[in-house]
Amino acid sequence: MILDYLELIYSGLRNRKLRSWLTMLGIFIGIAAVVSLVSLGQGLQGTINDMFQKLGTNKVMVYAGGNAMESAFVDLSDHDLAVIKQVKGVSDASGMYYNPMRIKFNKKTISTMIIGWPTDESRRLMEQFQTVNLLSGRFLKQGDNYKAMIGYNLANKDTYFGRELNLRSTFELEGKEFKVVAILDKIGNEGDDTQVYVPLDTLRAAAGKPEALSFILVEVQQGFLPADVAEAITKAMRKDRNLKEGEENFRAQTFENLLSTLNTVFLAVQAVVIGIAAISLLVGGIGIMNTMYTAVLERTKEIGIMKAIGATNQSIMTIFLLESGILGLAGGAVGAALGAGIAALASSVGRQLLGTTYLQAVFPLYLILGALAFSFVVGIISGVLPAMQASRLKPVEALRYE
Repeated sequence: MILDYLELIYSGLRNRKLRSWLTMLGIFIGIAAVVSLVSLGQGLQGTINDMFQKLGTNKVMVYAGGNAMESAFVDLSDHDLAVIKQVKGVSDASGMYYNPMRIKFNKKTISTMIIGWPTDESRRLMEQFQTVNLLSGRFLKQGDNYKAMIGYNLANKDTYFGRELNLRSTFELEGKEFKVVAILDKIGNEGDDTQVYVPLDTLRAAAGKPEALSFILVEVQQGFLPADVAEAITKAMRKDRNLKEGEENFRAQTFENLLSTLNTVFLAVQAVVIGIAAISLLVGGIGIMNTMYTAVLERTKEIGIMKAIGATNQSIMTIFLLESGILGLAGGAVGAALGAGIAALASSVGRQLLGTTYLQAVFPLYLILGALAFSFVVGIISGVLPAMQASRLKPVEALRYE
């Protein structure tokens, strides 16, 4: 009997193709928005999770300010680094300073981020954190005062200075000449691949902040919990600064906390996206309802004939519910395919034009099946009232309807 229902439904949809496509428009726009944006969001979340996994969970990050925004305007110091190193459970700690500055080469000047790189043994922590890999040359070492490591794009694109920076090239920073001793491997995004790394003390002197640090990375000893060490660091720095609990002008966070915060943000963004797309789905549901009411009017006599030869109210209702559900499902299928195409295109554009690998399109099975199931349910719900109206028609009145 279900096959008979489907054959009848297919015949009806085929006879009004244009109306069916217009009815599905709102559905597949909403589903396309959900699939594309959630896919890209999941890809970005997965990339960041992988980065944190590679860094390890035995790390604590300390930065100035009560929140991440405040940390851009205040600094930590070498004294803070010394206090942290004395905390029980700390294996090693290293600081980094960064500042946006202008560099000059081949009579052209650009602004980019300059990273003050530690040249002592603690630089191994920063090498893990920044995932810095050499393409050619060598890492900065002690005694390098005016040497620099440059990002991949500065060495491989002539769009910045008219010609490429190479090993042993010199550029000007704050009136001082720096010699390129290393070209870094490609990271995958424009911001990272145009950074310049110089010795920490050299940059701090150029910025007029001889003891400033932008953040401190802490390695936790084996056998200690990062959360406990982060709390111990907070207490030690609070005592050193004569601050009361709740008055801290710094923060110590484990990577697990940072990752949890980021994942919460991703979930909130995805919820907003789905909420916005729900408006389009609501419009699509109203379109399906309107189409089904029209179908009931057009097929009133047909309903009368089916009832006259024995069709029950339940059978009539099932036919119209299935038809509205199929309209929603078809719209969801088109929308899912369209959304997947948009996400894949955005990922490709990100790689080719923006030089970033963060935009990754992923299509987990639950996303596609969830989109299809949701669109089918929306279709069925939208068809409930028209289906009830059709099932309640009296055979005699339906047969006389013109």
